[in-house]
Amino acid sequence: MKSIYLIKDLASLSGYSIYTIKYYLKLGLIKEASRSIETNFRYFDNRALNDLERIHSLRLKKMSLGEIKEILREEKGKVN
Repeated sequence: MKSIYLIKDLASLSGYSIYTIKYYLKLGLIKEASRSIETNFRYFDNRALNDLERIHSLRLKKMSLGEIKEILREEKGKVN
């Protein structure tokens, strides 16, 4: 089942702050699923939540965000 989250929901579920999620978006570590034209709200799906969980596990291994970006790119074929 696919779930859709607002950034505040993603922050609550992941344990990351909204600021950190926005930073990870800027770096290309995660992607929003869509954005509302009317409200400009970002919407995220389970892929973003899974990516945040993976980022967390790699950060615990003391990896840099650059290294994490490369790992995510290799694992999922992400192009950012």
